[in-house]
Amino acid sequence: MPSIDLNSDVGESFGNWTMGDDAAVFRYVSSANVACGFHAGDPSTIAGTCREAVAAGVTIGAHVGYRDLAGFGRRFLDCSATELADDVLYQLGALQALAHAAGSEIKYVKPHGALYNTIVHHEVHAQAVVDAVHAFSPGLPLLLLPGSVALAKAEAKGLRGVVEAFADRAYNADGTLVSRREEGAVLHDHAAITENMVRLATEGKIVARDGSVLNVHAESICVHGDTPGAVAMAAAVRAGLEAAGVTVRSFA
Repeated sequence: MPSIDLNSDVGESFGNWTMGDDAAVFRYVSSANVACGFHAGDPSTIAGTCREAVAAGVTIGAHVGYRDLAGFGRRFLDCSATELADDVLYQLGALQALAHAAGSEIKYVKPHGALYNTIVHHEVHAQAVVDAVHAFSPGLPLLLLPGSVALAKAEAKGLRGVVEAFADRAYNADGTLVSRREEGAVLHDHAAITENMVRLATEGKIVARDGSVLNVHAESICVHGDTPGAVAMAAAVRAGLEAAGVTVRSFA
């Protein structure tokens, strides 16, 4: 039977500001990309998210980003390679401590937002992220977009690169994600999303927004926790995958 991971970005609430329903999402996903405090999340939120993930049997991954709370990590920061690598290491250390206290540990790393998209093509920042992850633990997989510079650099460094696809985001014909600044970048039709993800898991194909078909051999599917209706979407995608004979389980 084919299998695929279903992940979601979680732990992104901050103080009195609530983002998403992590506990509900954990009923349907197999991996949790937990914010590390630089783009979102505060210590108590992150710790609570780790405890909930452990209770639900969900794998914990580090969702590292640019140091940009005000912009939710969706803005490029022109920092040096050293500064970025240090920032990534700092985030990994913080989450590892909170995950350990909850009875688990970091099992993989997924860059967030602008950092994720930047290292598709940015040689310096891609290398900085790869170097930081390798310095922290050479055994940690790195979850990335297919065809990205970071994926090639990860594999050259000896890290396991894991290809990811997005359930709730529109794709350009070149395989990149449609910018959130453009209309239609975020998808909301659960039936269409589920059909596309079942096609991905069973055939290795995704339909881009122009109708072209992309060959994407992904090991993990992301449902963003901050997308409206995220819980229902995760439930629909999981139900659709399982109905098609696909097992949902963590790649890590």
